[in-house]
Amino acid sequence: MPVLRVALDLPLHRLFDYRADDATPADVGLRVRVPFGRGERIGVIVAVVGQSEWPAGQLKTAGEILRDPGPLPDDFFALCEFASTYYQAPLGEVLLQALPAGLKRLSPPERRAGRPRKPPPALPEPALTEEQAAAIAQVDIDGGYSAHLLFGVTGSGKTEVYLRLIDQALQLGRQVLLLVPEINLTPQLEDRVRGRFPDRCVVSLHSELAEAARERNWRSAFAGEADLVLGTRLSVFTPLPRLGLIIVDEEHDPSFKQQDGMRYSARDVAVVRARQLAVPVLLGSATPSLESWANAQGGRYKLLTLKERANPAARLPAVHVLDTRRMTLKEGISEPLLAAIRERLARGEQSLVFLNRRGYAPVLACAACGWVSRCQRCAANLVLHLADRRLRCHHCGFENGIPRACPTCGNQDIHPYGRGTQRVEEWLQGEFPDARILRVDRDSVKSRTQWETMLERIHGGEADILVGTQMLAKGHDFPKLTLVGVLGADAALYAADWRAPERLFAQLMQVAGRAGRAELRGEVLVQTQYPDHPLFAAVASHDYPGFAATQLQEREQAGFPPYAFQAVLRAEAPAMADAVAFLELAAALPVVKAHDQVMLYDPVPMKMARLANLERGQLLAEAFSRPALQAFLPRWREAIEGLKTSNKLRWHLEVDPLEL
Repeated sequence: MPVLRVALDLPLHRLFDYRADDATPADVGLRVRVPFGRGERIGVIVAVVGQSEWPAGQLKTAGEILRDPGPLPDDFFALCEFASTYYQAPLGEVLLQALPAGLKRLSPPERRAGRPRKPPPALPEPALTEEQAAAIAQVDIDGGYSAHLLFGVTGSGKTEVYLRLIDQALQLGRQVLLLVPEINLTPQLEDRVRGRFPDRCVVSLHSELAEAARERNWRSAFAGEADLVLGTRLSVFTPLPRLGLIIVDEEHDPSFKQQDGMRYSARDVAVVRARQLAVPVLLGSATPSLESWANAQGGRYKLLTLKERANPAARLPAVHVLDTRRMTLKEGISEPLLAAIRERLARGEQSLVFLNRRGYAPVLACAACGWVSRCQRCAANLVLHLADRRLRCHHCGFENGIPRACPTCGNQDIHPYGRGTQRVEEWLQGEFPDARILRVDRDSVKSRTQWETMLERIHGGEADILVGTQMLAKGHDFPKLTLVGVLGADAALYAADWRAPERLFAQLMQVAGRAGRAELRGEVLVQTQYPDHPLFAAVASHDYPGFAATQLQEREQAGFPPYAFQAVLRAEAPAMADAVAFLELAAALPVVKAHDQVMLYDPVPMKMARLANLERGQLLAEAFSRPALQAFLPRWREAIEGLKTSNKLRWHLEVDPLEL
């Protein structure tokens, strides 16, 4: 009697057996409807065996085996099995999360043909610089696995390198996977790719696509019809029968790390996939992650460098650090920055005021009694959104109306403290009444259509001053933008996170790169109370290699990644005592003593100790050998699964955490 071994999207590290009289080994990789509990689920057939370890009388009969769109390929299973093993995630969870939503539904919506898309105008190939040509020559598309780190300053033409390598792969009959970190980068890059390859099938995969469109594009990739897939992190698992090249743009971006479910790094999975398929992978960034930079310095990746901007008339912007300790600031803006904005307005050029904090003000407070607008569900403050007349938590989504008086003492004189993009926009509008001011953040841009409209207005010269968050910091080319002013850069210097300097440097370099990308000279003004900090000196001199060398030396001395390997066990419960008690039990398990190369730290509350009414604690496991940590984690996880816990407690393991 044939038995199906089925993977289901459940938080259980096991497969499920079902009877299926008509099944054959050729059905491996197909989807199947199976009874589970009182209902049905869609699963993936992992194996067809002759008999089960369970008594035949206990096996349920599988439902319909779904033969469309065909079996998932072996290399897809191999990649998912790696992710399951490395990230300690159930195989069923990995396999099913990689499929489009329509293929996981018991009653999928009716499939519709896509609307004809108006092709963008064909784009000519620009002449290559010597550095671009040298970088392209070092990537052998037909030479098997190779990993390359393309380090290029902002505006150096990294995208053109991608396009030339994509063209080589397409000429060889291969498919290409191009990963980007943010959905808002996709439209601009997609138009450029379609314009360069108008006769090729280019599809995109990201969460803002409608369900039907996403499934349609996935099927096109799966069938080998799509020549190029442009997508965000989950696209790294997309089955591609002719895959010949993987490119990861902005490889340093934290958006490539999934923060719930299976907590994987799409960048790292991309490198593993390239190695499994023996194809080249290219990681690109103006500010590479220190892990990738260390791999390039150590010879694991081949370093390709673009030191100059591709446009001969465009030079790197001049970066000036403004010492605000002796300056009077108006809504956080210094007089030199205001003077620079006035100068750009007079010349008809654009300015960007960068503040990575949306809303009107970070907090509303009462000076009489000390009340502050705290979130009822989180260890965070409610942010004032004056335009919507709301107080909103940016962590859990809880929101309230703005009180007319202090809820504690009744004082009507309550004030916003600090500033966000809305407040800066409002003040600038009063300071420059004739200027066209455009705010670009998650509150003003909530959909792809809004984002595309916003980009058209900026490119069309319909804005004089941009006020924006990190949405504007990377990947965009605004020819008339010649001034960038950075507010609030010091906040990251206070952070307890040892990755904070790396993130701040990347953010400053990326936003600085928006200035002066065409013939007009660019200038960047960074306001700080710590002008002598080495980080700002490195930003001013555009010295990423020097900054990276210093940071890596400090990390090696401290025993931080990439010189150590980490995993973190996190627990959430209604009471912190319960979360910590669980973590203490996990730390005391006998399996811990059997792996003396792995060190466990004491359980502590997380940085955001309370989120959505749950208290959160964490326990860090660390080793100086990746194999030692990987040998420990599955045994530790199995032992933890054997602990008796309250049904109100939840826990998960995260490998290679980005935040602690």
